[in-house]
Amino acid sequence: MSKSLKRVKAALEAAQEPVEVLEMSETTRTAEDAARAAGCEVDQIAKSIIFRGEESGHVLLFLTAGGNRVDAAKASAVAGQPLGKADATLIREETGFAIGGVAPVGHLRPITAYFDPRLLDFAQVWAAAGTPRHIFAISPQRLLALTGATVADFTL
Repeated sequence: MSKSLKRVKAALEAAQEPVEVLEMSETTRTAEDAARAAGCEVDQIAKSIIFRGEESGHVLLFLTAGGNRVDAAKASAVAGQPLGKADATLIREETGFAIGGVAPVGHLRPITAYFDPRLLDFAQVWAAAGTPRHIFAISPQRLLALTGATVADFTL
């Protein structure tokens, strides 16, 4: 089991969140891939989008519905600072995850997170579990609570 997957499972267990992490036979790297693998709507995928805060130098997490796109101007306004592209090295250093498997929980350090209200329209959403093949289902309200994210409008 990868270190990333272990961290996600440990974070869910520490939060007493009884979810089952599933290993899919196909990749779940994109929202479309994950929705196909999970058998759900693409908007039920809680997509982890990472930006670099230009003032803080740290990454910020935007959890959005799989079919939505993050609007850079809205996201910057929500974050209160200009945002830039986070490269793979910075993402790995701060979250512990590789692009394509960034989970909403189990990061190496605390991370500022924002939550797309569209996710709250569903009874259940699916999120990455630290690898491009592992996902888990959770209620969006629980995901919001576990991440400590702020609900905000940051999509196109």
